[in-house]
Amino acid sequence: MSDDPSEAPITAELPDSPFHTTGTDHVTLIGSNEADTIEFYRDLLGMPLVLRQPNLDDPNSTHLFFDSGDGRIVTFFVTDDRQSNSAPLRHQVGSVHHLAFSIDPGEFETIKQALEHDGFGYNEFDRGIFHSLYTRDHNGLTIELATDKYDIPDERRGEVLATTQRHRVQDGAEFAEAQHLEAALEELGLDADPVELPDAPTGAGVE
Repeated sequence: MSDDPSEAPITAELPDSPFHTTGTDHVTLIGSNEADTIEFYRDLLGMPLVLRQPNLDDPNSTHLFFDSGDGRIVTFFVTDDRQSNSAPLRHQVGSVHHLAFSIDPGEFETIKQALEHDGFGYNEFDRGIFHSLYTRDHNGLTIELATDKYDIPDERRGEVLATTQRHRVQDGAEFAEAQHLEAALEELGLDADPVELPDAPTGAGVE
């Protein structure tokens, strides 16, 4: 853990920048073909396919839009002549390391059974302040299925994480743990309910 004062400060306050984004509109990835993409993201992960149209920049490919569950959209450029390849992706600067989607903590066992049934392996980890399953989609992209340990309002998550960070640093801990999150919630006066989660090892997810 670095104490370098030149490090960027951790804060939920808006930075002094020319403008500020208002949220995530969508994330677009290069997919393989339509059938495999729909099978994974709609039929397994349960994301509605809300729009299909030609890629406006390349009419030879199709643009698929999925609702990830809260109105935030994940889209894919696909063509029927591209085969899926489940081998792990090679990372480079600018590439996508993984996508993380929120899940209902009460559905952990159902989700694990569904992944196994469809032939997708997974790892499960306790990440200190959240709990995650890691798998890969049909093209080798790492997918994280995560839930916070407390039911935190979406509009307060940045503030809660920044306050958790301060408690972590004050505690001299290398990683944020549940007690740092709990201290942040208490400081901010948030009466967030803990969620019931299974025991899981700590550690790294799939690479």
